[in-house]
Amino acid sequence: MQNKGAIRLLAILLALVSIYQLSFTWVVSNEKSKAEEYAKNNPSKTEAEYLDSIAGKGVYNFLWLKDFTYRECQEREINLGLDLKGGMNVILEVSVIDIMRSLANNNQDSVFVATMNEAIRSQKDSQDDFVTLFAKAFDKIAPPGYNLASLFINPDLPAITYNSTKQEVLDIIRIETDGAIDNSFNILRSRIDHFGVSQPNIQTLDRAGRILVELPGIKDPERVRKLLQGTANLEFWETYDNTEAFEFISAANEKVKEMQALKMDTSKTAKPELVAQDTTKSEVALLDSLEQPKDTSLALLEKLEKDTSKEAALDNNFAQFEKENPLFAVLRPSVDNKGQLLKGAAIGYAHLKDTAKVNRYLAYKQVREVLPRTLKLIWEVKPFAIAKDGPKEYLNLVAIKVTNRDGLPALGGDVVTNARAEFGQDQAVAEVTMSMNAEGAQAWARITKENIGRQVAIVLDNYVYSFPVVQVEITGGRSQITGNFSIKEAQDLANILKSGKLPAPARIIEEEIVGPSLGNEAISAGLISFVIAFIIVLLYMLFYYKSAGLVANIALITNLFFIFGVLASLGAVLTLPGLAGIVLTIGMSVDANVLIFERIREELTLGKGLKLAISDGYKNAYSAIIDANITTLLTGIVLFIFGHGPIKGFATTLIIGIITSLFAAIFITRLVFVAMLDKKRKIEFATRFTKNAFKNININFIGKRKLFYVISGILIGLSLFSLFTKGLNQGIDFVGGRTYVVKFDNTVNTVAIANALAVEFENAPEVKTYGGDNQVKISTKYLVDSNDASTDSIVESKLYQGLKPVLGENVSFDDFIKNYRQSSRKVGPTIADDIKVGAVYAILFSLIIMFIYMFIRFKNWQFGLGAFGALVHDVLIVLGLFSLLGGLVPFSLEVDQAFIAAILTVIGYSLNDTVVVFDRIREYVREHKRGSRAELYNSALNSTLSRTFSTSFSTFIVLLAIFIFGGEVIRGFIFALLIGIVVGTYSSLFIATPIVFDTIKVQDKVKEESTKQYLGGKKKDKKS
Repeated sequence: MQNKGAIRLLAILLALVSIYQLSFTWVVSNEKSKAEEYAKNNPSKTEAEYLDSIAGKGVYNFLWLKDFTYRECQEREINLGLDLKGGMNVILEVSVIDIMRSLANNNQDSVFVATMNEAIRSQKDSQDDFVTLFAKAFDKIAPPGYNLASLFINPDLPAITYNSTKQEVLDIIRIETDGAIDNSFNILRSRIDHFGVSQPNIQTLDRAGRILVELPGIKDPERVRKLLQGTANLEFWETYDNTEAFEFISAANEKVKEMQALKMDTSKTAKPELVAQDTTKSEVALLDSLEQPKDTSLALLEKLEKDTSKEAALDNNFAQFEKENPLFAVLRPSVDNKGQLLKGAAIGYAHLKDTAKVNRYLAYKQVREVLPRTLKLIWEVKPFAIAKDGPKEYLNLVAIKVTNRDGLPALGGDVVTNARAEFGQDQAVAEVTMSMNAEGAQAWARITKENIGRQVAIVLDNYVYSFPVVQVEITGGRSQITGNFSIKEAQDLANILKSGKLPAPARIIEEEIVGPSLGNEAISAGLISFVIAFIIVLLYMLFYYKSAGLVANIALITNLFFIFGVLASLGAVLTLPGLAGIVLTIGMSVDANVLIFERIREELTLGKGLKLAISDGYKNAYSAIIDANITTLLTGIVLFIFGHGPIKGFATTLIIGIITSLFAAIFITRLVFVAMLDKKRKIEFATRFTKNAFKNININFIGKRKLFYVISGILIGLSLFSLFTKGLNQGIDFVGGRTYVVKFDNTVNTVAIANALAVEFENAPEVKTYGGDNQVKISTKYLVDSNDASTDSIVESKLYQGLKPVLGENVSFDDFIKNYRQSSRKVGPTIADDIKVGAVYAILFSLIIMFIYMFIRFKNWQFGLGAFGALVHDVLIVLGLFSLLGGLVPFSLEVDQAFIAAILTVIGYSLNDTVVVFDRIREYVREHKRGSRAELYNSALNSTLSRTFSTSFSTFIVLLAIFIFGGEVIRGFIFALLIGIVVGTYSSLFIATPIVFDTIKVQDKVKEESTKQYLGGKKKDKKS
C-alpha cells in the first residue's frame, strides 16, 4: 500500500480533530447535568440560573491550550434542529413594497400606483426581486418617454435628479432597499440577542429580503411574533450626567437595602415597560420613575470602589458588602481610578448575567418612588470588556432625561432623511453624516444648543445605540457623529438612523413551531431507529463477510465518528431528516466495502494469493466506487442548493457522510488489512453460509427484457392514470396554508373535529389521524393570504374555540398552546410558489446532471440514455404509488419538501446501482471482445448480483428500521425511500442495461444498413 504513512497520519489527525470538536458537546452535556443536580438540591434556584452563572467562566481546558468558557463551549457543540429539541422556526420577508413607497414619498402618481400594483401581481409567479419586477412593470405601463426619475425626486433622495437615467434610478433604489433590508436584519438580530433564547440562529437567505430565525425552547410564540414583526422605533433623547444622576441611584441602593433588611414584600412591583430579565435570556427592562430622591453623599463611593475591586470580590467580606449595598454589588458606578464620578450619561455598568437583578431591584415600587419622573434608565445595546482583550460581557446603563409631560423623546426618528458612513477629515476613522428635514432641523438646533457639552442618546427599540457628545449648536439639520468608529460600525449606525425614515416591517411568510414534548419524542424515536439500524448493518456484515465484515464494521464506526466530528466543526445543525441522512449514509457506505470485498472474492476465486487478491480487489473496485459515490454526491449538492429548511440538513449530512464513508471504506479498511497481513492474521471474506452465494447464477436479463418492459409499462401506465385522475396530496409547502398537530387526552373522531372547526374557519379543514388515535393533524388555508401581524393569533384562537368541546371546559387557551398543540406550521403563498419552483428545478437539474455525467464518464450517449430512462422510470413509479396509496395507508403521503428530497435521493441511489452495473459491462466489453453483446451484458449483470443484493438489502433494512421506529414526522419521507430502493434496484437490473443494449443494437443496425447502401451504390457505379 503506497503512502501508508501519510494516510495513517491523516486518519490520526482527522480523529483528533473529531475528538476535539465533539469534546465541547460532552462538556456542555456534563454542565447541564450539573445544573439539573444544582436545581434539584436548591428548590429556589433554576437550571438556567446555574448555567448563566458559569456562562463567562472557564469550564474546559483542552490539552492546556485554552480555557474555554461555558458560552464558548455552547457555540462549538453540535446543535440540534428545532424538530429535535422544540422551538420556533420563522422565515420573515422584509416589505420591499413599503420601502419603495417610502422612497417615492408615498407618491400617488397614477403611473407609480399602476406600476406598483403590476409588480405586486407579478411577484406571485416570479422568482425575481421586487426592484427588478418594478422595472419590468414600469416598462409595461409607463407611456413612451416617461421619466422614471420623476417618481422618486424628493429631498430625501438628492442623488436622483431629472437627468438621472432609468438605470441610475434603479441602482439607487436597489442600494437604498438593500440598506433597509440589512438594517432590518441587524435590528432583528439585536432583538433576538436580548430575547433570552439559548443558541438562537438568524441568517439572511438567498432570496433578497428574506431572513431565517430559529429560536429553540420558545414558550410564547405570540410574543415572538410581535417582537419580530414590529416596526423599528428610533428616538433621540436628552440625558442626565452621571454626576447628576448618581445620587438618585445611591438612594435606590439605600431603599433596596432597607427593604431587604425589613424583609418587605417585594412581590407587588410596578409593571416595567418590558419584562425585566437577563439580557442573555430576554428583553432588558426600560425603567422610568416617579418622585425626587432624598439627598445622599458620595461618601459611599470610596468604600464601594474599595469593596468591589477584584480582590474584594474574592474576599469573604464581599457577602457583607452585598448585604449593605445590594444594588451597587451588581451595578458598578462609572468612576475613575481615584473613585471620582466620570462625566457622561453612563451611570454604571453590570455584567450580562447581573442585569436581571439590576432590573428587578429598580422595578420595585418602593424603589421607583425614590427616583424622579424625568429619569429613564436604558441599557446600551453593545457589550464591552472591562479588561484589555477580556470578554465583552458588560453593559452600560444610560440615564435618559424626560423633558416633557407626555414622556415622549426630544425628537422622533422619522425626521431623519438620510444618513451615511464616510471618513472624516483625517481619513483615519469613520464618521456618520446625518441629515434631517426642515421640522427636524429646527428641533435639532434647539436640542443641540441646550445640550452643548452633554450627550444625546440615539435609542432604537428601547436600546441605546450611541450617545455622542454635542460639541456645538447644529443648524441646517446636517450633523456629523464621530466616535472612533470602524467603517462597519459607522455603516451600522447610519442604517440605524435611516430606519426611522425607511420603515421596513418584516412579515412572517413561513412559521413552524415544535413543542418540547414532540421534540423529545423525535429524539427518542430517532435514536432508537439509529441504534437498531446500525446494529443490523454491523451484524449483517459479520454474517456475510466474517472477519472482513469485522474490518468493515470498524470502518463504519470510524465513519460515524468522523461524520459527527465534521458536523460539529462546521457548526451544522442536526435535524431529524439529517439524522435520517446519517442512517441512510450508514446503509449506503456499506456499498463501497461490498464492492471491494466482492472484487477480492473474485480475485481469490482466480487462485491469487491473499495479499495480491486484496491489492487487486481494491484497485479494480476504485472505478465503480468513485462513479457510484460521485452520482450520489451530485444529488446531495443539488439538494443543498435547492433545498429549504430541514432538507438542507439532510443534504449536509448526506454530503459529509459520502465523503467520510469513502475515506473510511477505502483507506481505513486498507490500513487494517495491511496490519492484519503484517501480523499474519487469518482474513476471511465469507462464512460457510455465504461462500457460494450468487455463484453459478445465469439469469438471461437481456433475453427477458421485453417482459420487464411490459411490467414497467403497466406500472408507469397505472402511475400516470392515477396522477392525472387522482393527483397528489400536495402539502402546504407547495400550496400554502397552516397545519397544526394536536394531541388529546383520549381517542378523537376526525370527522367531528373537522365539522366543529368548519364553523370557525368558514370551510372545513382537512383533519387526519397523526400517529396515535388521540393525535390529529389539521390543515387549513384560513387567512393564509393575510399580511396582518395579528392573523396568526386570530387563527390560533379560532382553533382553540373549535376544539374546546373536545378538549374540555377546564382546558384554558394557555394550556392548549403549551400542552396540547404539539406543533404548528404556516407557509405563505409566495414562499410556497418558490418552494414548488425550486423542487421542479431540483429534479430537472438532477436528471440533466446525471445524464451529462454518464455521457462523459462512459463516452457513450447510450449509457447516458439508459441511466436517464431508468431514473425517469423510478420517479414516475414512486410518484404514482404515492398517488395510488394516498388515503389507503395509515400514515401521511403528502408531497412536500421531504418527498422531493426522497425523490432526489432515490435518483442518486438508483444511479449508484446503475453505474456499478455499467462499470462492469464496460470492463467485460474491454476484456472479452469475442463474446456476443448479449452474453457479455448478462455476465456483467449476474456478476454484480451479490453486490446489488448486499447493498440493497442492507440499505432497505436500515430504512425499514427508521420507518418502524423513527416516528410519524418522517414516516412518509422514509416510505418514499423504501419504494425508491426497490424500484431503483429493479430498474438498474431490468431497465437501464436493456435500454443500452437496444439502442446500441438499433445503432448497429442503422450502421449496417448504411454500409449496405453505400456498398450497393458503389457496385452500381462500377457497372455503369
